[in-house]
Amino acid sequence: MTTGDKRFPLPLSSVVEKPAKTGRAEPSSQKVATPQTATQNAAQNIARVRASAAPAPPARASQPAAPVAPVVRSEPLVSDAVRAAMVARVARQGVKDAKVLAALDAVPRHLFVQPALASQAYIDASLPIGHHQTISQPYIVARMIEVMRANANGGVLDKVLEIGTGCGYQAAVLSLVAKEVYSIERIKPLHELAKSNLRPLRIANIRLHYGDGMLGLPQVAPFDGIILAAAGLEVPQALLEQLSIGGRLVAPVGARHQVLQLIERVGKFEWTNTTLEDCHFVPLRPGVA
Repeated sequence: MTTGDKRFPLPLSSVVEKPAKTGRAEPSSQKVATPQTATQNAAQNIARVRASAAPAPPARASQPAAPVAPVVRSEPLVSDAVRAAMVARVARQGVKDAKVLAALDAVPRHLFVQPALASQAYIDASLPIGHHQTISQPYIVARMIEVMRANANGGVLDKVLEIGTGCGYQAAVLSLVAKEVYSIERIKPLHELAKSNLRPLRIANIRLHYGDGMLGLPQVAPFDGIILAAAGLEVPQALLEQLSIGGRLVAPVGARHQVLQLIERVGKFEWTNTTLEDCHFVPLRPGVA
């Protein structure tokens, strides 16, 4: 199901590219959630999250236990410089899309991992998030989004679909490069975790759904881009049919040996398939849990 009326009030699609201090305003190229306007809003939201990281006073015995909420923390080993170093490393690994790199730099990855792993949030590795699932390594997140953006429309992504929300990190990065992001998670506790992680960042253009990702979301298709965060033996036909013509789907495919594949829809009944590189993902499964 969607998050419904719990849509986040402001877009993190604000967080890309910090505005240069040139003394003159630059015209916005899009009407909605452009990187320029998004940067200011998201930077303010993230600053508020960090400012609220001070320890809260202990609850009185008469007070009910507080509901589970995202762990907001300011770690001494987690800094803007550490995140910038991660982005520089991803760029050296071959990711060139400046908008993707800026989005990676904007999203605080340490807020999406378990507190005990926060000091490892910016290493180039996947990390466990519970339920036998992982947050993908920064390079592969950036690489998949870069490939998806390299479409015939000059990188314009009005609507994208993510299969496998996990902790919500990749959805947050996607929100900075796409007008609308729809993300499906089949594991209920992870769906709730993603909502908790994303809520403090006040991201307006993400719609979270709990359901079977292999079915996609035909009710809101077609999508300009689709990303799978889990590997199947093949890409479900239902997802291929939900791509717009000219749209790109990026997915890991395989069992023990997995490869990253790019599938582009070039006609009503025609798709092209390109193998990109080796990768390693958790398996794609049907149904819900």
